[in-house]
Amino acid sequence: MAIVDLRALDLTRILKAVSRLVRSPLKRMSLDYDAEADVLYISFRRPQHATDTEVREDGILVHRRGKQVVGLTILEASTRGRQPSPHRLYRNSGPQKKKTS
Repeated sequence: MAIVDLRALDLTRILKAVSRLVRSPLKRMSLDYDAEADVLYISFRRPQHATDTEVREDGILVHRRGKQVVGLTILEASTRGRQPSPHRLYRNSGPQKKKTS
């Protein structure tokens, strides 16, 4: 694991997210952020074994194994959180689905 130099402002931003994360029904998750691509990968299981992926209009990819959501890919992640998304993470909430193998 890399050593990270956290500044006070960085720590404050992380701590603001904590209260929301602990209220989540998901108790295990892995986060990976690609700053160059501005993409946040959230996995609810390791390793992720998705059987299909739903590509939503709002730039969120919902990865499922059967009916269970196993992960999310969030495009343009740095711009998120400013407005709540009107979409939900359940089936039939997005316009497209793409089968993955």
